[in-house]
Formats: sequence, structure tokens, C-alpha cells
Amino acid sequence: MPPISMSHPLQVLVTGATGRTGALVVQKLQSRSESFSVRGFARSSQKAVERFGSTQNFFFGNILEPKSLVPAVEGCDALVILTSATPQMKPPAQPGQRPEFTFAPGEMPEQIDYQGQINQINAAKHAGVQQIVLVGSMGGTDENHFLNTMGNGNILIWKRKAEQYLIDSGVDYTIIRAGGLLDQPGDQRELVVSKNDVLLAHPPEGLTTSIPRADVAEVVVQALLEPGARNKAFDLVSKPETLNQSSVKNDFNALFAQTQPGL
Repeated sequence: MPPISMSHPLQVLVTGATGRTGALVVQKLQSRSESFSVRGFARSSQKAVERFGSTQNFFFGNILEPKSLVPAVEGCDALVILTSATPQMKPPAQPGQRPEFTFAPGEMPEQIDYQGQINQINAAKHAGVQQIVLVGSMGGTDENHFLNTMGNGNILIWKRKAEQYLIDSGVDYTIIRAGGLLDQPGDQRELVVSKNDVLLAHPPEGLTTSIPRADVAEVVVQALLEPGARNKAFDLVSKPETLNQSSVKNDFNALFAQTQPGL
């Protein structure tokens, strides 16, 4: 499929737009109004008001209800998927016991991270969306990863199945598997890409397995702008913050050139 035309601002729908990373993506897209026209999709209008001060350009619904996605994605050039099941901690039955985790009824990873993402991919394909950027998590190659044990949800396994569905959909894709997310400022770390959880299994000296949410949000924006990000899937982490606290200028064209197609 040919690259998205830049003769007009790209119409981008961001799902999970009131989440911590989703809100950053929306804000970054809004700040580039010459390049993007952004819509948000979320379940709660109250959260949208809390995050953005209004519900303007927001659509509300449930990713498990495909019909609610139709008006949101209609006329869009690109879709950014930032929805994810969220484990909830249960208080320990007895003092001193390790806490356990669960998921809200109807919000298991199989439902949210697999079926919910399939619903979004299908809606986008039917609407003629030209690119889907999916933000996932590292660790999906390890069935025994501790995140899979939370609430017996196998969350990383279901995320990876959804990634394969996107690759097989025929829509141009960019799959960003982020490391541990940090609520810290962006543009202060050099970014590193890899594949197949190599950086988790054998992290080079001086490399973290985490990344600020703000940097993930910037990579999402750049993936919509850079042709080299098309039909690529990659792990994403950062080097430690620079000592002088000055901004780091990552070369995104060079970064995406290091990435590869396929799961």
C-alpha cells in the first residue's frame, strides 16, 4: 500500500486515549496540528475531561463492542492502539502474604488484548485505514514471564497473538514492544531497538530494560511520519538518562532502519 499522503493533516484515531501513555500520544499529536488531526477513543467521558479539559474530538465506547468503533475510525488515515488489560492487586488474605492479582470481570487479557485488538484491526481495515501502530510489551517470547502469571491472564501471550493477527491483516503496521514504562520526562535518553526479547535475556552493560512513556509516545508519532517504520515490529528500551540533563536528539530514521518486518 502506498505511503499515507501528507497533502493534508493525517486523521489519527488513538484508542486507550485517556491512559497514561495514550494521553501523551494524543497531546503530542495535538501539538503537531500541521501534520495531524487527532481523535481519541475511550470508555469514560469523565476521564477525558480530567485529562484534556473537554470531550472535543473524543468518541466513547467499548473495544469489545465492534459497532462502537465504527464512527470513531471512519475517515481515519491511521489508528494507534494503546488499549490493554489492567491487573488489579487483591489485598493479601493474611498479613505477610504476597499480594495476588486479578482482572475485572469481562476484562481478561484474552478479551482486551486479543479480541479487543482484533475488533479494532477489523474496524480499521474495513474503514480503509492505511497504517496501524500497535503499542505492546516486551516479554512475549517467554511464556513464564511474571506478567503472564498475574491473575492467570497470560497477558503477553495474548498480546503477541494480536500482533500476529495485525501482521496477517494486510494493513501496514508498526508494532512497538516497549520495555518497562517510566513516568519520567522524555528526550533525555538514547533509544535502542531490538527483537525477540534479546535485550531482556542479555541486556548489554549500561542499558536499561525500561523507557519513559513520553519517549514511547514520541516513537509512535515518528512511526506515523517515517516510511521506514512501516511493516516493522521491534522491542524498544532506553539507555540511562544523560548526566547533563540536556535533550537527546534521537535519529528516528536511523532507528527505524535497524528494525525488521514480521513478528
